[in-house]
Amino acid sequence: MFSRVARSPASIARSFCTSSQNNAKVAVLDASRGIGQPLSLLLKKSPLVVDSPLYDIVHTLGVAADLSHIETRAQVTGYVGPEQLPEALKGSEVVLIPAVVPRKPGMTRDDLFDINASIVATLADACARNCPDAMLCIITNPVNFTVLIVPGILKKHGVYNPKRLFGMTTLDIVRANTFVAELTGLDPSHVNVPVVGGHAGKTIIPLLSHCTPKAEFTEDTLAALTHSIQEAGTEVVKAKAGAGSATLSMAYAGAMFALSLLDAMNGKEGFKECAFVRSEEGKCTYFSTPLLLGTNGVKRKQGLGKLSAFEEKLVAEALNELKASIRKGEDFVRETAAQGEAQ
Repeated sequence: MFSRVARSPASIARSFCTSSQNNAKVAVLDASRGIGQPLSLLLKKSPLVVDSPLYDIVHTLGVAADLSHIETRAQVTGYVGPEQLPEALKGSEVVLIPAVVPRKPGMTRDDLFDINASIVATLADACARNCPDAMLCIITNPVNFTVLIVPGILKKHGVYNPKRLFGMTTLDIVRANTFVAELTGLDPSHVNVPVVGGHAGKTIIPLLSHCTPKAEFTEDTLAALTHSIQEAGTEVVKAKAGAGSATLSMAYAGAMFALSLLDAMNGKEGFKECAFVRSEEGKCTYFSTPLLLGTNGVKRKQGLGKLSAFEEKLVAEALNELKASIRKGEDFVRETAAQGEAQ
């Protein structure tokens, strides 16, 4: 049975507010924007972080100055522009990449690919050069594509380690927990719903049969709840009416994953999260599944477990779309490499 460790109010409080033996350096790239600012705030609040370099192409110095006035031990330093990116990354143990052009109404995650793919490629290359052993957490949408860009770049530099590369799908879990709690009257901080597959539309597969505490749903409710979880991001885009996509909830989810990862890196046992990682699940080379985290990143992939008939159908329906996303990401890497050789 899948269970996320950092879920109860007490454990969340410990993640953000208690002392720890870890002295991690955690970099945030694209730190002055919608996701980056609240993400940087949550990291500043955590004792698991001792040094937090913040990078963006504009406004980072102001964000860093603002955060530096908060009375926690994490040291925050702002870096601006490509020439300062290497210095921002040197010595970083975890790098969070929320760099993103946000979705607007009517846009799919796929529509963002060409723009955001180039951003991720540039940042991944800088990570390979300046912090080759860091854990890389890709938040940039579309995650189903952008994560696929990174391995080829890391391989080019001889530093690829699939255990240290994560596509962030934690927001889907946060949403699933919240929606189930609203429907059942449970305390949302004690609800755990693993979400597998990918991070777009029907590739988002909540395993509601694995929910803890156990919750029973009618077929109609199950279908409606699954659809709500899959389309939650689009709901936010529509509600913001052109002003962006999910930022605060994504920052929260990104911070929760990062803090679980830091605790695991620090030798604490039992930290489990879902993430889009190198996999053989469903004959997909990348797939989000429950993971046991350890000192070197992914310690063990826990697989899907026993699925209901409804969930088996969801997985089958998602595979073609996931495989197409993976091919698109890999094609981008090949085309970019060919262009580089031609120049």
